[in-house]
Amino acid sequence: MQAVKVLPKGQITLPKEMRKILGIKEGDTLLIEKSEGDIIIKKGKTIHDYIGFLSKPAIPIEEIIEKATEEAVKERA
Repeated sequence: MQAVKVLPKGQITLPKEMRKILGIKEGDTLLIEKSEGDIIIKKGKTIHDYIGFLSKPAIPIEEIIEKATEEAVKERA
């Protein structure tokens, strides 16, 4: 267990060794939750963590964008 100090604005610094072990990099999102008087910090997920998770659409994305643009133009006319 490592101790960290809370700074005047409520900030803490995660020790380098802990960041390295957990794969936490600058810009990552962390989730904080309370559990029976303890604080649990977890690495959050971003949109980039889901790349490749969904199958590709049957229609190419360019075609979807083109059709959506055409429909938007029709609605404005």
